[in-house]
Amino acid sequence: MLTQEGFLFFMRYQKPPTSIEQQITIMRNRGLIIEDESYARQCLQFVGYFRLSGYALPFQLNYNNDGSHTFIRNTCFEDISDLYVFDRKLRLLVIDALERIEVAVRATISQVMSERVGVHWYLDCSTFSSNFDYFSFFDRLKKDIGHDHSKRAVRQVFIQHYFEKYTDPPLPPSWMIFEILSLGTLSKIFKNLLREHQKQITKEYELDGSIFSSWLHSLSYLRNLAAHHQRLWNRKYTIKPAVAKKFSDDLTSQDRFYAQAVLIQVLLKVILPDSGWSHSLCKLLNEHPTVDIEKMGFPVNWTAKDLWK
Repeated sequence: MLTQEGFLFFMRYQKPPTSIEQQITIMRNRGLIIEDESYARQCLQFVGYFRLSGYALPFQLNYNNDGSHTFIRNTCFEDISDLYVFDRKLRLLVIDALERIEVAVRATISQVMSERVGVHWYLDCSTFSSNFDYFSFFDRLKKDIGHDHSKRAVRQVFIQHYFEKYTDPPLPPSWMIFEILSLGTLSKIFKNLLREHQKQITKEYELDGSIFSSWLHSLSYLRNLAAHHQRLWNRKYTIKPAVAKKFSDDLTSQDRFYAQAVLIQVLLKVILPDSGWSHSLCKLLNEHPTVDIEKMGFPVNWTAKDLWK
């Protein structure tokens, strides 16, 4: 710990564990109403006090100031659990959308580049910008697909089939490789492609290459958060998407969830216009009317905007 004088000293963490019963008592002493103790006990047992405490913060007085964690008058345990359930459903909705986007981006990049350069285009380092650490990327790629013979047991069936049947080129064609790559890796690949290739790939999405690159980076970050069960609803997103002029009115708060939702909606309207994702998002928000969507960056009357119609 750093003192005001600038000196460091160390403190040992000595807080003891608390039982479920003690946790219920602590919350009640702080003013939380717990009518269904059995339900509260189940949530604390299988979700955890610490995880739920993150959803309790909006219902507490001056939680950033005095550390008392006193609850706002008439706050119930169900208010906290409802917010937790909402955020869990939001993550599932986001993961569903990002799965569609990830598959689409894989297909687009692989198809366009295979037609322009050849089916093993990724083996040609001249396809990428000169400042790209191609050889580190290539080593990582080989590791991911199980190129080393000692890793053959973990190879995908189609990758194993290629190695059994072909010896040249040494790695499978683009469409096989891209079935294995993560959205984060796709983002890095696209970012480092030559500008002329980027333009062809983003033509279908009607976005500039630099904008598309930024959006892929942001969505990769969002996917990692959702996949690791992190809170989405009240987060300040540290990786913010670049603002496309066409959607500047919708991207005024780039560090909030609404901006992430805008990216998803824009891309899904190209990839799968009848996906119904916007309807599902609106339905989820209506099912949880106590959630403060302004804190998520949603503007007033957001559903009236053309993007969401």
